[in-house]
Amino acid sequence: MPEQRPPKKAPLNPKRTPIHENDPMERRGLFVEALIPYTREEAILEAQRCIQCGRPWCTDECPIHQDARGYIKLMAAEDFNGARDLILRDNPLASCLGDVCYHYCESVCPITKRGEAIAVRHLKRAAMMYADPAKPYAPVVPTNGMRVAVIGGGPAGLMNAWVLGQRGYDVTVFESSDRLGGLMTQTIPAYRLTDETFQEDMARFANLPVHFVFHAEFPKALDMDELLKEFDAVFVSIGTHKSRGLGIPGEDLDGVYSALSYLKESKRGERRSIRPRVVVIGGGDVAMDSARSAFRHGAQEVTVLYRRSREEMPADDQEIKEAMDEGVKFQFLVAPLKFLGTKRLEGVELQPMELGPPDESGRRRPMPAKTPPVTMGCDAAILAVSQEADLEVLPRDLEIKLAKDGTLQADPETGATKRSGVYAGGGASVVHAMAAGKRAALAMDAYMLAKKNRAS
Repeated sequence: MPEQRPPKKAPLNPKRTPIHENDPMERRGLFVEALIPYTREEAILEAQRCIQCGRPWCTDECPIHQDARGYIKLMAAEDFNGARDLILRDNPLASCLGDVCYHYCESVCPITKRGEAIAVRHLKRAAMMYADPAKPYAPVVPTNGMRVAVIGGGPAGLMNAWVLGQRGYDVTVFESSDRLGGLMTQTIPAYRLTDETFQEDMARFANLPVHFVFHAEFPKALDMDELLKEFDAVFVSIGTHKSRGLGIPGEDLDGVYSALSYLKESKRGERRSIRPRVVVIGGGDVAMDSARSAFRHGAQEVTVLYRRSREEMPADDQEIKEAMDEGVKFQFLVAPLKFLGTKRLEGVELQPMELGPPDESGRRRPMPAKTPPVTMGCDAAILAVSQEADLEVLPRDLEIKLAKDGTLQADPETGATKRSGVYAGGGASVVHAMAAGKRAALAMDAYMLAKKNRAS
């Protein structure tokens, strides 16, 4: 018989399957999502663009090493249930990440050399949407008699609890508020992430030996010494709930808000309006969320003030585009000097800036320009410059520090602190926080197994 040649690969398709959007002017007054999910057919077409690289660049780049190449291959073959199972094998917050992940994987997609990256995040969402409902997770081994305390029910804490719960540990998550999810569920607006989406993920925890205690604030309601008497290991993941101020005159005027407080009030339904002229100070994703939420609360004019240029903005490009499409204005190379007004905010004085050499972040350093300050009228100002974990609540003997992104910094490989049995971690994005929780969980598993072996 003549030798059969392998089938030719389909030619590379450099053009992404279009992702449709709701009309920007219609959506900006409502908490409805901007991007419309793929249909099942669109998801299959997009998955079939994947060239299935020999080296899974997307998986390597993912902080939790989600096998994107694998589940995209299954979707291309129309096996949505198989794709769902592969996603959930590595990712307990898959429904949420289908909406809010910053898709680091797409930045290394080789197709970008000739066109547009595979829409990995949108494919993850499609896999979860069009597959049959997933069954809850179950422990892979019986409960082993060892107990773990997790302080903080955000993405890091939930990932830690999920890994250890599946390995048979009895896990108790202590959450200081009345809801799980940390800043992900407390501040991300409903046009990006709904409560229903988060509950889809949490429903899959139902059969795990993971328990939740609410309104348990650390250290007021929890003592580390007592926890270590009751539990075999502790993971600290308190999140970055402490806002950084600007430290300029007028910051205490009526009408000046921290972004985290503003977004938390919005998500809880406690804020439904804001004054007409709003400025948002900052260039990250929290600033974009604040600016876009202001329109949804009735603002007539919203301007983002940023001390660097557009190229240096750390916010996700898609979030910036959506904000611009909705009418948010941007004023670059300005820094606030002081807020103006007597009791109530009336304006802000701005120092024009110019860019100097790069700083430690790799971005060009903003420096005051040799031009006089300018004044801008406004009725409300939202400060979205940065946030960080509150180290003051942590015992000093843990020797936990703050990383440059404001998150908890313990041992970078294991999350171990200076106190035996206590681990810590977090991240500046949902998936990076999850990665920190996973790293610590694996180290805690090894620590507790060694502890058990020594005792036997």
